[in-house]
Amino acid sequence: MGRERHYRYACPCDGRGRPRPTRHAAREGPASCGTTITAVHTALPAHRYAQDDLTEPIGDLCLAPGADRALLRRLHASAGVRARHLALPIERYAALRDFGQANDAWMATGLELSEEALTGALREAGLEPADVDLLVCTSVTGIAAPSLDARLAGRLGLRSDVKRVPVFGLGCVAGAAGLARLHDYLRGHPGGTAVLLTVELCSLTLQRRDDSQANLVAGALFGDGAAALVARAGYSAGPDATGPTVVATRSHLYPDTEQLLGWNIGTTGFRVVIGAGIPGIVRGHFGRHLRGFLTDHGLTVEDIGTWVCHPGGPKVLSAVADTLDLPDHALATAWNSLAAVGNMSSVSVLHILQTIQESARPEPGTWGLLMAMGPGFCSELVLLRW
Repeated sequence: MGRERHYRYACPCDGRGRPRPTRHAAREGPASCGTTITAVHTALPAHRYAQDDLTEPIGDLCLAPGADRALLRRLHASAGVRARHLALPIERYAALRDFGQANDAWMATGLELSEEALTGALREAGLEPADVDLLVCTSVTGIAAPSLDARLAGRLGLRSDVKRVPVFGLGCVAGAAGLARLHDYLRGHPGGTAVLLTVELCSLTLQRRDDSQANLVAGALFGDGAAALVARAGYSAGPDATGPTVVATRSHLYPDTEQLLGWNIGTTGFRVVIGAGIPGIVRGHFGRHLRGFLTDHGLTVEDIGTWVCHPGGPKVLSAVADTLDLPDHALATAWNSLAAVGNMSSVSVLHILQTIQESARPEPGTWGLLMAMGPGFCSELVLLRW
């Protein structure tokens, strides 16, 4: 694997402006200058399908007439997905003749879902669009200039001086990495408000007449959606708040793994790359790095009560559970999200976090870990405390 690098950040003060050591500092709880997650809102397209109802139509798109569908059917049956939302009605995908038309559909539907997710999150946080100081917008399933965030500004009434950071290329890790970068910004802007907007319409990247295993896996696994997360700096949400505080983050880039996950971009658009070696990376390296991160903050795997794990697929979730020796229930929310809506790339960890906040609010003072992996190959860890 070669030499590996990782980076971490934990709040450098004790809540009264005094420096404190990084190691074991997390045991003391988050300081007043921490980042509080005040709202998360997911928006899903109206077109929802049972997995069984998508298998044959996706086969019609991806396979040549008369081709053997045995592999396609096995992948759909074993993906761990029961239902998914699609950007368009399934019968409209055959009419998308090229990348330009697919990208136009991404922009139109993406703007609708983005507006729904962002307005919903701000409403739940008790804020107005003009309160937003920073908007980070991430998507890896389409591209536009001006970017989606710029196109939303006038529609929603964002301030003309709002800071915008459109992000492309992080893929599935962007939900976790985006939250970590919000935290980086807010620790230098006390009283500030930052929003992470994730928009992924994975179905629009499906390649026609491409029977590669990666394309068939994508056709069995991925769903569409958008989500927005509102975070505030130095903000105490009170006893009724459901959102956790970000305590520390860590990024990790694995050398010599660039070809493991991502896109090959050509005339037909985004052709997915999904390497078979991802579960091996998880088992061989991810657990060690995660434990090291927790150790640096005086914690162990056993101290984490809430796991917000990106549902990369059954093999990846099983590898995470195995390498961390987690009980069966630890990743239940990830498995449930995968079953209910599929893998929504960067949107998924926010969808899972919203579900946790709404249905299984952790006890105050307990620890959580939000984590995802993506192209690079890389991982992102966000230590949370409720």
